[in-house]
Amino acid sequence: MTNPLPRSPITRAITRLGIPPTLAPGYLGLLLFMIGDGVESGYLSPYLTDQGVPQPRVALLFTVYGVAAGLAAWLSGVLSELCGPRRVMWAGLAIWGAFQVVFLAAALPLGSYPLMMLGYGLRGLGYPLFAYGFLVWIAGAVPRARLGTAMGWFWFAFTGGLPTLGSLVAGGLIPHIGAYATLWAALGLVAAGGLIALLPVRDDRGGRRPRSEGDSPLATLTGSVTILWRNPRVGTGALVRTINTASQFGFFVILPVHFTRTVGFTLTQWLHLLSAMFATNIVANLLCGMIGDRFGWRRTIAWCGGAGCTLSTLLLFYVPQAAGAHFGLALVVAAFYGATLAGYVPISALMPSLEPRHQGQALAALNLGAGASTFVGPAVVAVFAGPLGVEGVVWIFAGMYAVSTVLTVFLKLPDEPGAAPAGAAGPAPAAAAPSASAPA
Repeated sequence: MTNPLPRSPITRAITRLGIPPTLAPGYLGLLLFMIGDGVESGYLSPYLTDQGVPQPRVALLFTVYGVAAGLAAWLSGVLSELCGPRRVMWAGLAIWGAFQVVFLAAALPLGSYPLMMLGYGLRGLGYPLFAYGFLVWIAGAVPRARLGTAMGWFWFAFTGGLPTLGSLVAGGLIPHIGAYATLWAALGLVAAGGLIALLPVRDDRGGRRPRSEGDSPLATLTGSVTILWRNPRVGTGALVRTINTASQFGFFVILPVHFTRTVGFTLTQWLHLLSAMFATNIVANLLCGMIGDRFGWRRTIAWCGGAGCTLSTLLLFYVPQAAGAHFGLALVVAAFYGATLAGYVPISALMPSLEPRHQGQALAALNLGAGASTFVGPAVVAVFAGPLGVEGVVWIFAGMYAVSTVLTVFLKLPDEPGAAPAGAAGPAPAAAAPSASAPA
């Protein structure tokens, strides 16, 4: 049983905000952890180049880090079913800290590229285990009627730290203590965040083994893959999640050059547009979680996410193309695009509800979709930018968002009228489950 907190004014205020009081320290800890993880995001690549590491080697180092992070994102849901989310978060914290020390205390001072690959590459396993382990914890601890808002706060903390506040911390520290010492400061922030998230949290569901009785570790591991076709709605949700941020990673490749060389913005103006885009996204993450709980998760995903991104993707290209280097107009459409990306936030609540008996496996599928978007977007650019140009790539992304709007129709919960059987999951109790499309 969860140990109830006294109904103090602070507890009541936290509850009204939609944050589960028993998990409230976890959200603060996640924010600090992700700030620490994001400190390096704006300067590590040029810093390593300045230290004599050739650019192709830097790119390979970041690629290995990304592969490790994608693997850990998938494993976080599986391991949470096997061991419980709390242990997975401890593992993520320990991995991040240990390999950051290898990177800072040995690899950089010695200038050893193999040690950099070991320290930094394997450190990529850390943050997904910590962050997405907490995501599984939230899914198992929060009632479905409040789950969208709780997930909105998760993404508010996650994206608030990486890259937004992390980059600001780096900008404030580097002029005073230098780039190398700032990386050590990041370790301190991660350690503080991890301990705040894990030590005070009083919800004991983080220590349980949420997987079904009788499931062997091997069955749980393979089930996190077979669930994609065993429960087609989960597979569809993973595809929708891939589409969600595919354009974001594709635009990182193609839009900086387009906005600076074709439209006529300076690099500083483009960076300011990016800042506005993701600042808006942080706030919208929270709002869309609340909207999902009020008006329905599927409706929010379809209209705020799918339809919204279809429109905002086209506006992000055509408004600056027509108006030229008009910063005010570009700022508006960049912010609108960032806000519509957040329209998909309720899918983090919807996915574990599609497979209530195997929530970790469903979240593993969700994280698999998130990882896939990091290479699907750039792959679209690589294949189609040559023959179709920037405009053609933008239309492909807009078409993908339109498809995701249609796919959302099929993401019905097991207890919704007209929903097909959910494989091994079975129906969830109707009394505990507001509709994903009707207002909660």
